[in-house]
Amino acid sequence: MGDVIYLREFQNARERAVRRASTHRDLDTAVAVMRDNLAAVAEQLRCAPQHEQPELLDRVEKLAVMIRYGMRMLGATPESDGSAAGGARV
Repeated sequence: MGDVIYLREFQNARERAVRRASTHRDLDTAVAVMRDNLAAVAEQLRCAPQHEQPELLDRVEKLAVMIRYGMRMLGATPESDGSAAGGARV
């Protein structure tokens, strides 16, 4: 009976690890997409007329917050991976 319980616990642990890896991949992909969007918005901001800049700056701020949150969920902090620009906070 003990072997059956041990095998079930092992199987549950394996299933949790697979789900965790899948979630990590999905979150990693989402952060990459947000980084690409941030780069696109930054380019738009560079070329935008002054009356469009406040809305684009708002997008930059929201994307930066979401990226930091995603990185924290992945276990990386902006300071640890070198992506922080001089330690500035948005």
